[in-house]
Amino acid sequence: MATTPSTATASRSGEEHRALLRTARDVADDLAADAIAREQAGRPPTDERTRLREAGLLAALTPPSPGRGTDWRTGCAVIREVAAADSSVGDVLARHYVHTWSGRFYASHHHAATLEEASVREQWLWTGAVRAPAPDEGGGDGPDLTLRPRGTGYVLNGRRSVDTAVAVADQIVLDAVCAATGDVLVVRVSPRTRGVSVEAAHDRLGQRVAGAGEVVLDRVTVAPGQVLGRRPHDEESTAPFTALAEPALRLALCHVALGIVEGALTEARDLSRGGRAHRLPGEDPDLLLTYGELASAAHTATAVVERATEAMARALEAGTHLDAEEPAGVAALVATAETVTSRAALHVTTRVLELADAPGLDRFWRNARVLTAHRPAAHRLRSIGEHYLNGSHRAVAAAFH
Repeated sequence: MATTPSTATASRSGEEHRALLRTARDVADDLAADAIAREQAGRPPTDERTRLREAGLLAALTPPSPGRGTDWRTGCAVIREVAAADSSVGDVLARHYVHTWSGRFYASHHHAATLEEASVREQWLWTGAVRAPAPDEGGGDGPDLTLRPRGTGYVLNGRRSVDTAVAVADQIVLDAVCAATGDVLVVRVSPRTRGVSVEAAHDRLGQRVAGAGEVVLDRVTVAPGQVLGRRPHDEESTAPFTALAEPALRLALCHVALGIVEGALTEARDLSRGGRAHRLPGEDPDLLLTYGELASAAHTATAVVERATEAMARALEAGTHLDAEEPAGVAALVATAETVTSRAALHVTTRVLELADAPGLDRFWRNARVLTAHRPAAHRLRSIGEHYLNGSHRAVAAAFH
């Protein structure tokens, strides 16, 4: 029977998906071999960036286009695979992947395509800290980053906390307020640009290899090509596709949390099977009950995250044709996934410490704690409830502040 073009394309896509996941597993095995030692050292992810780059994951994890990039479902599967071995590196990869979508979220089609081609060619590592629009934006002590027009470009000043790869990234995506117009512009800068310095975060509780810190910008020149576009002041004026930016990041981090859960359970199970746990496996009904409970929590979180991942994938595939009502529904699913996954990660990583006594097992709890620390569940649940009860789009947007 003849092969149709659509069948051949699907087959090729499936082969590429499997090949990329095999690469991710190889990288994960490599990272797992010295995960404890690297976590204890807590150095910036310079070596980890090299491993990701040499494996081709930095080039692969960019938005999909003919001949390059990776679709959302596959990208998240890669992130989760790597995070199970080392959640700090999974965090780096998750933020890299989402920030490579910045051109599509904020810039023109041509600008986005040019950026993505350059990212693949140069194997750039991306990171960033773009704040979600808020109803009360503009109050308080004023913006932490400001742009002042100069010639055809701008001068950027201020400082901003960045959660990953602040010292080793090739591109940092930030939002800043234009002092002349009040517009919030999304820009990209290189840490190696004159006037850019970084202050690494030392002695973190967890995610020690992620490379968190602050980027300090002192009269940094921003050329017109480094301006991706305008970020709306509030959710009401945000274009449907742009509204996916913050939920996409949160969802990618849900896959990091799932990786932590899977990594913790796998390591505890291997210790139990090896007879190094407090009780012998296979003979203690309480031990079996505990593993059954933890495995069920992991499966439940996985199901919720996969549903949100599928909804996000369809929304991203719709592009500029995305329905105006759809982002709120996607965001509600992401907020639910974040709530369920955060609970599962903290619960599982706490309980595994009761199952086995081994050096380094505590890193899973510390990593989960840092990853979920700044996202109060009650705030999200109220927003999810308001969206479910009243259909409020504003409530869903508020879940990400």
